[in-house]
Amino acid sequence: MKYNGNKVEDIKIAYVGGGSRGWAWGLMSDLVSADDISGEVRLYDIDREAADHNVIIGNKFNKAEGAKSTWTYRATDTLGEALEGANFVVISILPGTFDEMESDVHTPEKYGIYQSVGDTSGPGGVVRALRAIPMFEVIAKGIQKHCPNAWVINYTNPMTMLVRTLYRVFPGIKAFGCCHEVFGTQKLLAAIVKDRYGIENIQRDEIKVEVTGVNHFTWLTAAKYRDMDLFPLYAEYAKKHVNIGFAIPGSKDENWMNNAFACQHCVKFDLFNRFGAIAAAGDRHLAEFCEGKWYLASPEQVRERHFGLTPVSWRKKDLQNRLEKSRKRLSGEETVALRPTGEDGVNQIRALLGLHTMVTNVNLPNVGQIPNLPLGAVVETNAVFTSDTVTPVMAGELPTAIYPLIARVVAEQEQVVEAAMTRDLDLAFRAFANDPLVTVDLPTARQLFDEMIENTKTYLQDYDI
Repeated sequence: MKYNGNKVEDIKIAYVGGGSRGWAWGLMSDLVSADDISGEVRLYDIDREAADHNVIIGNKFNKAEGAKSTWTYRATDTLGEALEGANFVVISILPGTFDEMESDVHTPEKYGIYQSVGDTSGPGGVVRALRAIPMFEVIAKGIQKHCPNAWVINYTNPMTMLVRTLYRVFPGIKAFGCCHEVFGTQKLLAAIVKDRYGIENIQRDEIKVEVTGVNHFTWLTAAKYRDMDLFPLYAEYAKKHVNIGFAIPGSKDENWMNNAFACQHCVKFDLFNRFGAIAAAGDRHLAEFCEGKWYLASPEQVRERHFGLTPVSWRKKDLQNRLEKSRKRLSGEETVALRPTGEDGVNQIRALLGLHTMVTNVNLPNVGQIPNLPLGAVVETNAVFTSDTVTPVMAGELPTAIYPLIARVVAEQEQVVEAAMTRDLDLAFRAFANDPLVTVDLPTARQLFDEMIENTKTYLQDYDI
């Protein structure tokens, strides 16, 4: 890297999963929107053609209206070539294909088990982790060999278990996991303040929150707007809107029945009424960490709670739409335009380069930021980003009310990581069978597990099946 006044040039970013037709384009947009960094992005993907296409599209972003910096894009044949000497590594991959994910999400439905996402917890999350963890072992070893001092930003789910894997393989790695779910809850709080007090244009980062828990089952133990404690206001809305929902005006939440990613926060409100803390993720994710009959007993119950199940058929259709978008961008039928993603990744890079300081929520190993959870387990709290440093913010002990919920999740995740890294499917099954969404008896759970493993065995070559 080279420092030129207030700019940092010649930054080397390795993008693992660089053929992405979603996250990669968002990163490209955010990179050229920053005027104080520039450099090279190396795109590695098992689909080399997809990476080659993104080289072309990346260069188009350099010429987009409003671009403030220029980046060189290069596809690589090997992971090592992408990683060699990198300053930053971005990981955004799909572990397997949507066919495997279709089994993760929908095979359990034959047994009366419904999942709203199926990529983090529940039976789908466990099986996805069994596929993904061996992949992350390879990535971690590559980072250790080719760029041991790089900062590593992971976006891939199951977030917690994959960041845990990176540290178990390479304890000296400088990795963290990024997730935007807390941001949505900050926006919800801003909307509630606006609804009650008429205060316009509150930015989500003006809502100051204390974050604790694990990814996608993250909680707020404090929330303020300026000097206003938002917990009493949230308690009022949680009681009033728990059954009827609350939509952020102008957002996709208003049309939740036609948007698989939307919700009207009934699950959040119900969890607050139960436990007295603000659950800070989308309702689709939160529901999957709870007892199976609370929110996911049936599609009808899901609709009553004003959120949706996300069918993999939708994801497959969306992929076709993104492939068509890629084709149009390559041919010039569609021009690229800069659209802020709202993600923190580029600002985190800038902070680690010493260009500013920021505080945001990230996933890191527990070094005491949550004292009543096991050391080493990956947890989600705020952290301070500054020159070449990420320092977790002390969140304090988990409140007694939510401790049993989160401690159980941590124990399951640790068990799944151990099972995957030792290729022990019997240990994996124990975690699977005890997940709260697996609401069937043990023999039936075994039948479901075996069926799901059979459906994904192409990606389990290292296991004894």
